[in-house]
Amino acid sequence: MEGKAASLVESVADDIIRLILENQMKPGDRLPNEHALAELLRVGRSTVREAVKTLRSRNILETRQGSGTYVSSKQGVPIDPLGLTLLGTGDEVARDLMDVRLILEPEIAAMAAVRATEEEIDRMSRQCGAVEELIRNQEDYGEADALLHRYIAEASGNVIVGVLIPIIMSSVSMCIQITGDEYRDFSIEWHRFIVESIRGRDPQGARWAMVNHLSTNRQGILCRMKKPPEMDKKASDNF
Repeated sequence: MEGKAASLVESVADDIIRLILENQMKPGDRLPNEHALAELLRVGRSTVREAVKTLRSRNILETRQGSGTYVSSKQGVPIDPLGLTLLGTGDEVARDLMDVRLILEPEIAAMAAVRATEEEIDRMSRQCGAVEELIRNQEDYGEADALLHRYIAEASGNVIVGVLIPIIMSSVSMCIQITGDEYRDFSIEWHRFIVESIRGRDPQGARWAMVNHLSTNRQGILCRMKKPPEMDKKASDNF
């Protein structure tokens, strides 16, 4: 695509974003069909089609086969917003991710204690129970754990925090893997403290519980980093 055609597609893409914002559309809301958009924006259907394709690549829109085009739940966030694919998943990256979470999540939990609705608190409480059950059954709980942290973040009532959620989600499963899942029982306890502090409208307690939860895992990462490489090799040789 060249010159004026590319500029027109970009302009129409901006118009679609403006349409979403002006109509206060939320993730999951359906856009008018291609024909209606073309008439509304006074351009050809092929231009609308290219503009929608551009917005799909930016995770602003998603297309469901046979259903239509919707505002994406990814809210324009790239699949790998932190570039972890190229950074790798080593101990240092895990530690640095945990440091970022320690900057963000204690305050997020404190905000949630002030702003969360009763429905949001019930949802995170149910998710806390689901994580605990998976841990006790010796099942993979990484995804469920990340979802609990997502619910806490969403309950903060801060729209920018929603954009930061991928940082949290990226770190949870990596931390479990790096630490050899040694702290699963501690996770049960701290998750309970966090959720109950939020339920009790205790921001200081929620902040303290989140700091302790993340610090426990961070310490596990640091211990691994200090461990001589030969110990890891001997451990792997035993399996």
